[in-house]
Amino acid sequence: MSGAIASGVLDGFLDPLSRCLDTASARRVADFRIAENVQERVDALAERANEGLLSADERAEYEAFVNASDFIAILKIKALRNLALNPGA
Repeated sequence: MSGAIASGVLDGFLDPLSRCLDTASARRVADFRIAENVQERVDALAERANEGLLSADERAEYEAFVNASDFIAILKIKALRNLALNPGA
C-alpha cells in the first residue's frame, strides 16, 4: 500500500475517533509532544537511515516511530479541527 493510500485509510480510521474527544482531551492531543529522549533516538535513527547504516532491528524501530508519528500527526490535526469548529466548547 502506498504512503498516500495508507495515510488516507488512517485518516478515515481516525476521523470517528477524533469526534469522541471532549474539548479538554482535544486540547491535550493538540498540545502533545514526544519526550526529548525519544526525539533524540528518532533523530539518531534518521541520520543512520540517511547514511544507509541501519541494522534490521534499527530499521524496524525507525519504521515504528514513523508510523506512530503519522498516527499522532493525523489525530492532532483532527483534534485541532474539532477545536476550531467548537471554539467555545
